[in-house]
Amino acid sequence: MALSAGAFAQQAGEEPKKEPESAKAPATPVDKLLVTDQAPAPNSKLPLDTPAATGSRLGLTPRQTAATINIVDRETMDARGTRDTLEALQGVPGVIADSPPGGGGSVSMRGFSSSQITQLFNGIDVGYVIAAHPVDAWILDRVEVLGGASSFLYGQGAVGGAVNYVSKLATRTPLPNDVLVRGGSDGAWQGAYGGQMALGGKDARHFIRLDASLQGWEGYVNRTDGRTQVLTASWLADLTPRLSHTLAYEWQNKDHQPYWGTPLLNPTANAQFDPGLRFTNFNTADGAYEQVTDWVRSILEYRASDRTRVTNTAYFYDAERDYRNVETYRYTADNSRVQRTGILAQKHGQTLMGNKVELAHQGMLAGLSSDWSFGLDMSRNKQTRYPTSLSTIVSTVDPYNFTVENFFDIPGVTPATNPDRDNRVFIQALYAENITRLGSGWSLLTGLRGEKIRIDAVNYRAVNAANPAYFKRDYEPVTGRIGAMWEFARNANVYATYSTAADPPSGILTTINFGAIQDFDLTKGNQVEVGSKFDFLDGLGNGTVAAYRIERKNLSMPDPDNPNVSIPVGAQSSKGFEAQAGVRLNAAWRLQANVAYVKAQFDKFVQVVGGVAVDRAGNRPTGIPERVANLYANWDFLPGWSAYGGVRYVSDRMGNVDNTQRFASYTLLDAGLAWRLSPRATLTVRGRNLTDEVYVASGSTQVRLGEPRAWEVALRTTF
Repeated sequence: MALSAGAFAQQAGEEPKKEPESAKAPATPVDKLLVTDQAPAPNSKLPLDTPAATGSRLGLTPRQTAATINIVDRETMDARGTRDTLEALQGVPGVIADSPPGGGGSVSMRGFSSSQITQLFNGIDVGYVIAAHPVDAWILDRVEVLGGASSFLYGQGAVGGAVNYVSKLATRTPLPNDVLVRGGSDGAWQGAYGGQMALGGKDARHFIRLDASLQGWEGYVNRTDGRTQVLTASWLADLTPRLSHTLAYEWQNKDHQPYWGTPLLNPTANAQFDPGLRFTNFNTADGAYEQVTDWVRSILEYRASDRTRVTNTAYFYDAERDYRNVETYRYTADNSRVQRTGILAQKHGQTLMGNKVELAHQGMLAGLSSDWSFGLDMSRNKQTRYPTSLSTIVSTVDPYNFTVENFFDIPGVTPATNPDRDNRVFIQALYAENITRLGSGWSLLTGLRGEKIRIDAVNYRAVNAANPAYFKRDYEPVTGRIGAMWEFARNANVYATYSTAADPPSGILTTINFGAIQDFDLTKGNQVEVGSKFDFLDGLGNGTVAAYRIERKNLSMPDPDNPNVSIPVGAQSSKGFEAQAGVRLNAAWRLQANVAYVKAQFDKFVQVVGGVAVDRAGNRPTGIPERVANLYANWDFLPGWSAYGGVRYVSDRMGNVDNTQRFASYTLLDAGLAWRLSPRATLTVRGRNLTDEVYVASGSTQVRLGEPRAWEVALRTTF
């Protein structure tokens, strides 16, 4: 469906309106904050003038914010054939995203990765990386990405950045019914529907939206079939001219057989794998990853005046996850056979409930236009895990001729699961932001957040000094941002900003153990960034450039000789730059390109290996590429016909902290052809990885190989 940019900017179902042209424009009423001009066509100009809640709660656009903010809107996801939440990130400057089976949705940016990148759902932090396991992108309205330290906005974590997945919500804007049917390689298929209706005719005060999708696949690796089901429903009610309420519900169900990777040949430091095993799965015959989640949000918005708005959001999240897999594969010394180990059955039960109230006000400060935002967020996050594991060797097999068992047929494995530990994280947070327009094109952006964090954990396993029956820990981090921007010409500015972050020394709070926090405070991170955002070619194109440095101190890691105890490893840093541009060259051609470079390293890191201290200072963290580049082009070569192409380059990455293992760079080529059958129907043929590049998506001594060449045909229609 073709949605306007105003629909993208919706918050609690706000109606689209016109956006101020620049940050120095006179203050506008609060109800006109989240509005934009017509959205750029996909793969053309960057959406710099679409408000992004992830970068600020002040209703600012990326152009107006002294920070790097990227928006992947619905039109862009549709044009690129985005299938899931991680694919939505692939074109963002400097970002790589993958889904290792035990790691959920892992994102890397600006030299940091995994739990150092906060992944939000509608501005809410679930506090667990695996909760970001990729799901169907059909329910997304947009994805917003904020680069660098940003704990001052969403709490502990986010030293490398924050990703916000924003779901579709009911809006007052009339929308057609929308249907997608897709089929492709490896048994992939999808059927999806989206629609909205107003209750009460032209004077309607109630609006209901429903989006649902089913996807299935057989998988490009043997025995990796799966299915996802997603549903979102929302009801927007205008209770009075100044009071509105949105009730939103989301349900996600994913069930698939995971591919845990391909073992590296010995010596593993050479990072070589047998390409003949590209599609071989060493997991059990009935290996499983299952996740069912429910989200409920109640968003009440009161507009006290044209310049003051109060929003209360109550939220509840519930997730059940279930794993049953043989996860680890190693070659024998002569590389003739593969040992299958790592038996793990795991259940997770997680609930998050909370409430946040926020006040936005536009006013004056010493005669200057000054906008404020204040908020209070209180939440309780509980997770219980039920692991059952065995360290025995399941089998040693000929990698080209073997059979596998069902999980519960493995000797010693039983369906019974017992709780390991309850982790309960209680957070109370106060935060405030301000932007003051100083005149002559100058503006000052500030933010501050204070938190009280308590961790309570109950241990259900054997009690000892490293695992007491009960432990708790309290933290009170304070983080902030200060940034200055100068708009030296119309739609052109320069800025500088400093921001801070705090996150756990290792792991994440919802699963962290006693040894990881008993002697450690939260790590401290900070970022300095300078950049510019501008239009060119008389507004046909726009672009951004940014340079940054990030530091993270007080890191720790599990002791190799005692994994239940963490040891300090020092500090980590990164510095780099990002540049991107989008342009509509003429009526037929649209281009968008970006490039990112980062130099990431451990500044202080002494690792104990076999009782010997080894200095890793100067080494690159694992999974971090130095260079990432993307190029996208659209060519409307005939009426009703459009061709699309995309090229993605990722440089080499390290597979271990000693940097003896290097995974090669790779380049992926995608292309598509779209034929508009009628004003309401489009048929698209799309190819991915057209050169059939064999590449490592993620891994260490065992690697997950990326998707091979694949094709799909999709029919999109509205009515």
